[in-house]
Amino acid sequence: MSLETITTISPATNAPILTRTGISSDDLTRIPETAQAAFRSFSQSTTLEQRQQIVSRALAILEKKKDELAREVSEQMGRPIAYTGVEIATAIKRSHYLNRISTSVLGEEGVVPGEEEKGFRRYIKRQPVGVALIIFAWNYPYLILVNSLIPAILAGNAVILKPSPQTPTIVEQVASAFYEAGLPKDVIQYFHCGSLTLIETLVRSPLVNHICFTGSVAGGLAVQKAAADRIVNVGLELGGKDPAYVRDDVDVAWAAEEIVDGAIFNSGQSCCALERVYVHEKVYDGFVAEVKNVLSKYRVGEPSDPKTQIGPVISKRAREMILAHVADAVKKGAKDETPANETFENFPPNGNYVKPTLLTGVNHDMLVMTEETFGPVIPVMKVSGDDEAIRLMNDSEFGLTASLWTKDIATAEKLMERVEAGTVFVNRADYPAPDLAWTGWKNSGRGVTLSRFGFEQFVKLKSHHIKDYPK
Repeated sequence: MSLETITTISPATNAPILTRTGISSDDLTRIPETAQAAFRSFSQSTTLEQRQQIVSRALAILEKKKDELAREVSEQMGRPIAYTGVEIATAIKRSHYLNRISTSVLGEEGVVPGEEEKGFRRYIKRQPVGVALIIFAWNYPYLILVNSLIPAILAGNAVILKPSPQTPTIVEQVASAFYEAGLPKDVIQYFHCGSLTLIETLVRSPLVNHICFTGSVAGGLAVQKAAADRIVNVGLELGGKDPAYVRDDVDVAWAAEEIVDGAIFNSGQSCCALERVYVHEKVYDGFVAEVKNVLSKYRVGEPSDPKTQIGPVISKRAREMILAHVADAVKKGAKDETPANETFENFPPNGNYVKPTLLTGVNHDMLVMTEETFGPVIPVMKVSGDDEAIRLMNDSEFGLTASLWTKDIATAEKLMERVEAGTVFVNRADYPAPDLAWTGWKNSGRGVTLSRFGFEQFVKLKSHHIKDYPK
């Protein structure tokens, strides 16, 4: 059987830029077998301190290559070059944080004692789960990868990485850095694949002990279904339809600037991008006017241009879906109030460009308010007050993040408790803080990454029960 050729298409030109060879049937058997052997050796022959040192050295190597890594991300997924370096820097900073707190989670400080009893010692320790299969998305490839990779390695596991075909070089760069840093052979392995059937084969392998998936709801359901015949944990980081609520006490110019950035940064291709904006009726008109003002100054263009703020979306298919959401809203009564902007009308040729679009008069009968758009669209809906806003924010199958914008922090903290989402922001959005649990409610996923709780999916608990020998 001939091996699959996987081609990466540039979002900026729709021309092929990279090819990789897919996984073979022999690889499907070999990779988990060698991963298991590597795990047993790695977990038993290294201390946490030694693993921390490997991580530190690997991060230093990646830091030295940050300009090269940023250029690759920009070319492969289309984010403007002005911003891709920030992803690399943030991924390294996040990884250092996880490395630093791992002592308190995985070291002796993390041992949980039982109740004291004369003649007995009882305690709980964490041990690595074994081999983790990490399947991750293209939109923030380094940030998404380190969320799982760093805790997995620190806990003493071996990992198998499956990148998106859109960003194939990420695993190659990361594996190279870790091996140069002294990671033992086969502790990190990776494969390129465009076939769901082949991925499902690895998901079903009894030699894979944990699965992490970051991507679409449909992809997560497919992975979960493939794992259903096994007793194995599956962590899912899926989509969002994240709402913002602008109360009537805000400076609308400030709120508009922040919310536009939270909605259309990375061309809106973030699971925690703001995809629904509810605005109190008293400030609605002023807010819409300020959003127009902000958008009029944005610059769409080639990702390689340092002045570009918004690049293309990932594919022709994605562009078509985004435009279909806009068309559905307009057909059902919404108004496209996107301001005049020369760069919105004169895109570079051949790429998958979508203008940042402001929609007003929207409601929950429209796809743009109920389904994940994953594009640079800002739908704004007028609300009468807090109760209506909270009800509409919760009227969704998703629950990743949400944000409240107000001067009244005390009231915001009360409203936060009513919002159905894994993370609720006040006066901020679109920021996975490494010291907080990153977790989705509803169809946005299950499991946790980041914070001390992000280590838990990569360990299993062992209870130790010791009785003194009778004298």
